[in-house]
Amino acid sequence: MHPTFLDDLPALVVIDLQQGIVDGPKAHPVEDVVARSVALAEAFRSRGLPVVLVNVAGGAPGRTDFDYGDADDEDDEDVDAQGWIELLPQLGAQPGDLRVTKTNWGAFTNSTLHAQLQERGVTQVVLTGINTQIGVETTARTAYELGYNVLLVTDAMTSFDATAHHHSVEHIFPRLGQRTTAAELLGALEGHRR
Repeated sequence: MHPTFLDDLPALVVIDLQQGIVDGPKAHPVEDVVARSVALAEAFRSRGLPVVLVNVAGGAPGRTDFDYGDADDEDDEDVDAQGWIELLPQLGAQPGDLRVTKTNWGAFTNSTLHAQLQERGVTQVVLTGINTQIGVETTARTAYELGYNVLLVTDAMTSFDATAHHHSVEHIFPRLGQRTTAAELLGALEGHRR
């Protein structure tokens, strides 16, 4: 990996670290992904840098071949009542954090995220979260297409599919931005002042 480069105004975007997504087997320990995302969120907040907490509460309406199991049969209110869409309390959501609830894979589609980041002068998007090849990669692709510099914190993300995670990290992400680790990014933030 190359050195971690930070713009003057980066925003941390944490994808789908919510009750219904973190459960189940993952390629990497979820506890580590969450802990690294929390440490980064605290570091961004302490420097007055934007933190965006994204959750998902549905999906695009199109037909797919993927079997979502009983998810299509469940009533949305039942899912909400079970806390499926609730962000993890460890994230320590603050009133100043931007919140995005998405109904697609990516955080930019059909949301105000781009407008909110532009309003704040953000030029770089730093991504963590679950699932690497779905929510994280889709958000990274759109951020890149919108002209943001994209920084992907590869040890602060995971997936239910180790092969798909590896493919995104090694083959897709280098074309969308720069890769880093949480420790490298925290080091780069040490001297960063807004």
